[in-house]
Amino acid sequence: MVDVLSQNEIDALLAALSSGEMDAEELKKEETQRKIRSYDFKRAMRFSKDHLRSLTRIHENFARFLTTYFSAQLRTFVQINVVQVEQLPYDEFIRSIPKMTVLNIFEAEPLEGRLVLEVHPNVAYAMLDRLLGGAGAAPSKIGSLTEIETIIMEKIFSRALESLQEAWRTIVDIQPRLEALETNPQFMQIVSPNETIALISLSTKIGDTTGMINLCIPHIVIEPIMPRLSVHHWFVSQKRTRAPEEQQVLEQRVSKAKLTIVAELGSSNISVHEFLNLNVGDVIALHKQSEGNLDVKVGDKLKFIASPGTVRDKMAIQIHEIVSEGVEEANDE
Repeated sequence: MVDVLSQNEIDALLAALSSGEMDAEELKKEETQRKIRSYDFKRAMRFSKDHLRSLTRIHENFARFLTTYFSAQLRTFVQINVVQVEQLPYDEFIRSIPKMTVLNIFEAEPLEGRLVLEVHPNVAYAMLDRLLGGAGAAPSKIGSLTEIETIIMEKIFSRALESLQEAWRTIVDIQPRLEALETNPQFMQIVSPNETIALISLSTKIGDTTGMINLCIPHIVIEPIMPRLSVHHWFVSQKRTRAPEEQQVLEQRVSKAKLTIVAELGSSNISVHEFLNLNVGDVIALHKQSEGNLDVKVGDKLKFIASPGTVRDKMAIQIHEIVSEGVEEANDE
């Protein structure tokens, strides 16, 4: 982050330059000297700021989908928000989570590799308590999951991964599938310790219980689709081609739509007084002659020019001109 000087610091700097305490030439030399920035190869920066912004947008949608899903499943107040998206080594992520937690290890075809959805014990046990009829309070002591509790956890988080599929749909159509549920981070080694991961941290509140849900995405897993996380992919619309079957169904549905077609014989302007005094048998003079051309409108748009006539003793019109877009109506006097 760029440091911004306060007004007092600016005044002090100008005063030092004026009094000779600081030499302007020395400052210029320091500025022109080559700056060296330290780089930690153990914390390789694989994700650009553009990638992290895209991941933030994707998982803000994921957080909204999760909020809706868990609110419906738990039937209580649930609020989930993205608080941070960062990149760090996988080993650092493992050391930062509790020794006893809920780790949902899953795959997301067509991506190759495994991802992890880590749920803080307070959040996971509050969900479990709510699903089993409790008030949704976090336990005072965290213990290992029973077989029944494990099955319940696997079921609710397996369906929660459908929200991840929906959030990523604009980038790639993934098929998340829960592979295993672990409680000890030491037994989970999905990539090498130095592999860079994107860590999406979601603050979660269930009733009065708060905690974190962390989504760990190894760089090696999403490396094939990294170009799709650029701004160009988000803001440049690509032409979508329809399958022949889809095009045929669309044409069939449109062809069955009913439209109102009106052939105008003419128009006239009369006063309100004349209108109120109209009687049966009165004649209204039109602006257009009866044998002149008729305007044919589809809805309220002029589409055709036609001539009046009869077919088998019934009134009819014969279309002899198609009106192009932007052509104004022309009345024959």
